[in-house]
Amino acid sequence: MPAGRESMPGMGTTTADDAWLRELLLSGDWLSELRDADQMAAVLAARDPAVDHSGGATRVLLSAVAEAWERGWQPADVVHPVRRQAASRPARLAVALIAEDARRSDAASRAPGVWVDQLRELDALSPGDRAVVAAWHRAEGRPAVEAWRGVLLLATALRSLARIDHLVPPPSRWDAAAPRADAVPAADDARLLRRIRGLLAKAESTEFPEEAEALTAKAAELMARHSVDAVLLAGGGTTPDRAAVGTRRVHVDAPYVRAKMQLLGAVADANGVRLVWYRSLGIANLVGVPADLDAVELLFTSLLLQVSQALAAAERAAGRRSASRSFRRAFLLGYAIRIGERLQSARERATATAAAERGVDLLPVLRSRQEAVDDVFAELFPRVRGSRGKSPVDPTGWHAGRAAAERADVGSRREPLR
Repeated sequence: MPAGRESMPGMGTTTADDAWLRELLLSGDWLSELRDADQMAAVLAARDPAVDHSGGATRVLLSAVAEAWERGWQPADVVHPVRRQAASRPARLAVALIAEDARRSDAASRAPGVWVDQLRELDALSPGDRAVVAAWHRAEGRPAVEAWRGVLLLATALRSLARIDHLVPPPSRWDAAAPRADAVPAADDARLLRRIRGLLAKAESTEFPEEAEALTAKAAELMARHSVDAVLLAGGGTTPDRAAVGTRRVHVDAPYVRAKMQLLGAVADANGVRLVWYRSLGIANLVGVPADLDAVELLFTSLLLQVSQALAAAERAAGRRSASRSFRRAFLLGYAIRIGERLQSARERATATAAAERGVDLLPVLRSRQEAVDDVFAELFPRVRGSRGKSPVDPTGWHAGRAAAERADVGSRREPLR
């Protein structure tokens, strides 16, 4: 048993029933044969109406979670496909299992900061009942058949997680190499991030397009200037600081995952962040310095909501109840390209303004930092290759998306873009 792990009191003995249950949960493809899942759930409910009375299902599922960590998955990564494939109840069971795994591995004090942050966001840092499946069943208050069906679907979802790139060490390696201490944001940085989040939240909630444009523009200006100031505060040297380069994962939901990834890529490019994504999973890996990673994640999250509102407005303007799939996809792609152009212009302006105010040449420093990001990216993803969209694009949707991005100006409103 790996260091930092423990067995569950009264649940540490492997029985013949455990072997049978393990084979059942981790060998059957219950997601693709839902009728079979229903039938097997009925069998399990008749056999164990209390749902996991012996703790065997909990043991099997916890081992599957531990195997997911060894295949490169992080806590939020696991919940994302489970929610997509198996719905909300199995996803809540996945969170409960992750919380129990975190308790056993003492993740709160031993895990890398990004791991702990994800556990906190999932509300998986609070200790729960160690009999995870039985406790989940009681909390859900659903019939035993439904509970066993959720267990079957979750088991299949966990078993089907493919091997992906390791961005942070898994629990089995937390003792071998102590996690790097993540930098704690300075008070000024924390205040600025709260201000940026507040601006974007107002932009998302307002019913007035012009107000949303102004708020988003101000948030983007603050992000760009914050990133440039971080370069200056680092000392102004030209030596790449690879230790300052971090990683982050962003999860993108269907539909139109490819078009949404295009928007994420445009935001990332404009902020000096490298991106690679797993096409079938809807998971993007970001590599960059922390200030830029924050900017990308914050702005992308806000723009996703704003582009959905812009698309609905475009459909109403065109007199459509529901636009075609090709129109929607093209709208998102056109929006993404134009947003990227505007963000790039905003960043260039922020760099030029800061250089003029400080009387320094920032280009060598920025080039040095980008080299550090590129080096780390190449180490993490040595076999990555670019891809180009080959499917035709609806020209009406494309131009409508660019027009919407034009209205959602994220650059300085004091100077028109050319």
